[in-house]
Amino acid sequence: MARIFPICSSSEGNCTFIGTRGHGILVDAGCSFRALKNALALIDTDFDGIEALFITHEHYDHIKGIEQVFKHTSLPVFAAGGTVSAMASMGKIPDGKLIYDITKTGYKSASFEVTPFRTAHDAAESVGYRVGFNGQSFAVCTDTGVVTDETAEALKGCDAVLLESNYDPDMLRRNMRYGFDLKRRISGNIGHLSNRDCAEFAEKLVRGGTRHLILGHLSKENNTPDTAYACTSELLAKRGLVVERDYTLDIAPVLTEGQYI
Repeated sequence: MARIFPICSSSEGNCTFIGTRGHGILVDAGCSFRALKNALALIDTDFDGIEALFITHEHYDHIKGIEQVFKHTSLPVFAAGGTVSAMASMGKIPDGKLIYDITKTGYKSASFEVTPFRTAHDAAESVGYRVGFNGQSFAVCTDTGVVTDETAEALKGCDAVLLESNYDPDMLRRNMRYGFDLKRRISGNIGHLSNRDCAEFAEKLVRGGTRHLILGHLSKENNTPDTAYACTSELLAKRGLVVERDYTLDIAPVLTEGQYI
């Protein structure tokens, strides 16, 4: 049975494996190549077993390791056209290498079907991905200020969803290290999803058939795993949904690369 395995998921680095032991795909490459290799080894997988890499958008915490991936592997890489152009202008695509426009080519192999959907984020063309595998469906949905109708439709009926629960509004408001403009960016409609907004959408997902929720892309400055977990689990409980009966709830690990070395 396939699984979704967040390798790293935070405001500092993001990468997610979807598949079975030894065979799968990656969404984003936001940690070093060494960290990626070591994390994959924990699930008995190496880059020979990775079919393709899918990039959500060009922000550094999602593409930190992309140049090393190009250097050390022959993986096909996919992203939306706007992201491809942005990465090219940033010098992140080495000479002779290509990133395929997933919005034009799509992706379907013997095992996987990957479909992008737009997310509301301040990037060139930010997307999330719905992934089909042997009758199961998974999704990665982070970096979105709001849940649009397109996103809600794309995630309907997914078995498992990695969903952004980026910040606690009170923690963000009290954070003296963040200026007004940065706080406004994070909490705006093209910023990030708060714990409360995540919880509200999580209820819709569970009522629509999702059974496994993973909360991800937690801010290290403006959130904690316990805070994010409590917000979603308590709201769903108030709405009559019972964890471990109606759904499972996990927090994607906020890992440092030292934990892989």
